[in-house]
Amino acid sequence: MNTATKMGLVSLTLGWILVAIGHGMGLFVAPAEAMMGDVGRILYVHVPTAWVALVTFLVAFIAAIGTMVKDKASWEAFMAASVEVGVILNLLLLAQGSIWARPTWGVFWTWDPRLTTTAIMAVGFGVVLLLRSIIEDPERRRTISAITTIIAFVDVPIVYFSIKWWRTLHQDFSSPETVDMGMVLPLRIAAFGMLFLSVGFILIRSQMALRKINADNAAPDLPDRPEALVLNDTDNTSSDPTREA
Repeated sequence: MNTATKMGLVSLTLGWILVAIGHGMGLFVAPAEAMMGDVGRILYVHVPTAWVALVTFLVAFIAAIGTMVKDKASWEAFMAASVEVGVILNLLLLAQGSIWARPTWGVFWTWDPRLTTTAIMAVGFGVVLLLRSIIEDPERRRTISAITTIIAFVDVPIVYFSIKWWRTLHQDFSSPETVDMGMVLPLRIAAFGMLFLSVGFILIRSQMALRKINADNAAPDLPDRPEALVLNDTDNTSSDPTREA
């Protein structure tokens, strides 16, 4: 077990502990949300997931640039792992949002700008994973997945600023001055817990991806396909003793 994997396991352990504390405080200690009551307690899960998903995609974007510039397997592995973890967080975010939307908005889904751009974000980075699974040539896979990651990241700032740019059902940005202090602490603890969980999964998955990338790069190229053998009719005739007779 190498150092990165050990650090990943430590990060996962710390993350689970912080998530348990943050969610426990959010459920049983923090005051109920003023407008939504106890339904609003899902924010201690939903908001940290959103924050960390965007940060994870930022890490994937940086790793994609590193992959293009440095052309090293370690950058590619880190990019692939970050995209994987980011997509999982993105899907969790959409599921949590739908659960929260039903009692507050009356529907599981609406084409709200924040929801729509978040769904597009999941599709964009999902395409990166799809391309990595179907492209066999290591060099083409590295280049195309890095370019696709950079393109998909364009939607990340759009998701973040969507509540500023368009009319949306989502509330505006909050701050410690606009949130009860009894809600700030569990929210921060849960957010750091999600961050440590994501870091742990990225470190572990990047080592798995690195081994696969190195194995693909070390594999010998397949030989060219041999040309089909064509028999000449005159040769067949001359070599056939029955025809000579």
